[in-house]
Amino acid sequence: MNFHYIVRGIISDGDHFLVCKQKDGDYTFLLGGHIDFGEAAKFALAREIKEEIGANIMVGEFRGAIENAWENQCEISMFFDVQHNLTVQETPKPASSEEEHLAFLWVHKNDLQKKNLLPKPLIQRLQQDVTVPFWESTID
Repeated sequence: MNFHYIVRGIISDGDHFLVCKQKDGDYTFLLGGHIDFGEAAKFALAREIKEEIGANIMVGEFRGAIENAWENQCEISMFFDVQHNLTVQETPKPASSEEEHLAFLWVHKNDLQKKNLLPKPLIQRLQQDVTVPFWESTID
């Protein structure tokens, strides 16, 4: 089984969340990515968002974590608030050719399920009060 240590940012504007998807994929996820060995999670999140959309952000409060497994993969994803100046009026574009496989979109909180946001427990958490710390698992 492959293990992934992930950090994701909760980027919102009103009732909309910024998500990304692989252009050939059928699911979405919050911006962020892998934490390098020995790297601080907050630093990794700022680095990943800069690499993905070129935005300079401030990583805010830790909001929760989800352990998730599928096929031969397992991950622990940590979620943080993100302080930013992004708005639903402008959808970010990939910051470099290395990120061209991604598309970014703003999604209303009531449409997160339609956009197949993963991991699944995150949908309900984002539709509720995201200031309440959470721990979820898809592993039985």
